[in-house]
Amino acid sequence: MAKRIVILGAGESGAGAAVLAQKKGFDTFVSDMSLIKDKYKNMLNERGIPWEEGKHTEELILNADEVIKSPGIPNDAPMILKLKAQGTPIISEIEFAGRYTNAKMICITGSNGKTTTTSLVYHIFKKAGLNVGLAGNIGQSLAYQVAECNYDYYVIELSSFQLDNMYKFHANIAVLMNITPDHLDRYEHQMQNYVDAKFRIIQNQTDKDAFIFWNDDPVIQKELHKYGIHGKYYPFAEKKEDGVVAFTEKDKVYFTEPMAFNMEQEELALTGTHNLFNSMAAGISANIAGIRKECIREALSDFKGVEHRLEKVARVRGVDYINDSKATNVNSCWYALKSMNTKTILILGGKDKGNDYNEIAELVKEKCSGLIFLGLHNEKLHAFFDGYGLPIADVQSMKDAVDAAYNMAHKGETVLLSPCCASFDLFKSYEDRGDQFKECVRNL
Repeated sequence: MAKRIVILGAGESGAGAAVLAQKKGFDTFVSDMSLIKDKYKNMLNERGIPWEEGKHTEELILNADEVIKSPGIPNDAPMILKLKAQGTPIISEIEFAGRYTNAKMICITGSNGKTTTTSLVYHIFKKAGLNVGLAGNIGQSLAYQVAECNYDYYVIELSSFQLDNMYKFHANIAVLMNITPDHLDRYEHQMQNYVDAKFRIIQNQTDKDAFIFWNDDPVIQKELHKYGIHGKYYPFAEKKEDGVVAFTEKDKVYFTEPMAFNMEQEELALTGTHNLFNSMAAGISANIAGIRKECIREALSDFKGVEHRLEKVARVRGVDYINDSKATNVNSCWYALKSMNTKTILILGGKDKGNDYNEIAELVKEKCSGLIFLGLHNEKLHAFFDGYGLPIADVQSMKDAVDAAYNMAHKGETVLLSPCCASFDLFKSYEDRGDQFKECVRNL
């Protein structure tokens, strides 16, 4: 009898896992509580993989030998609790895919900067002519690529949810950008649980592997000693410190190991301190992989950036509009405000994940000339910001948000969509939210 694998959730990762499971000869079944997108239905139907949507049928799921869970499904969902109670192993799609490839894995996690750093590493590897795939939270699922392609390297963005169900997976290069409170609603509001999830990226590393991290992150520094790290350390920091392998000095960025080289800071395609860190982490990763320093320099200077991340949309009547819809937590918004050089109208709000707005309080006072609350439930935002004496508008659609910003902003100011929150109260996704913002701005 073929081993039975049941996949819960039929998005990008679930559908990809199903393709790989079937290809490897498993008795495969896919179940999704929501409706499955046509694109993924077609992927399953073309291969004759059975699926169901809008429900979980217990007798088709509880007989699984192993379950692959979509990262979006919480660990305390009723079906997950039933599977756990009977001892069925539950893994992530990345864990499953990792069993079937010998490619080198460059894995990036952190509360902020993951997508930019992952895209930047991929850009450098691609430019260097390496046979490389982009996976995880961006691009096609790792499982689908392992089934259908044959790459030598994968650059993978990993969320804490993906790491939660990874056990034997091995990152040759692990990158940890930073750790700030995020998704605490999924971690019993215990920061330590979230921290432990992030540090899973280094489990199974050997002394031949590399661990790249931001040296000045207080959480990382406090936790480093706990996990018995076996990979070689490659810390980076803004200024030169003992042991760091990338830093800045006199307007230059220095990389010291394994190959020493430097470049002018102003040559970096991405601006702002947080992007400096993203560039350093990507540069170290490429350096460890043996990519030539000329190639790394060139790639770091011609990278185009990531959509929905501090993306310049347009200038209308002397006001700049910036789409940072990817800022789904407060720390992301902090970075965005920190990089503003003008007075700013900030559009924020959405589905709150247990946010603490104290982190941006001082920056809002210093940089903002107006606030727009975009959400179904703005009470918490009012309670926090009403005392600041700034003009505030409440809106429930993107068009109203952009119109309100247009009326509020003065020439020379910036309108910044950096919501601090998830998008699910009014939008399909942060991409949908950002796309609507761009469309409304272009219609002004």
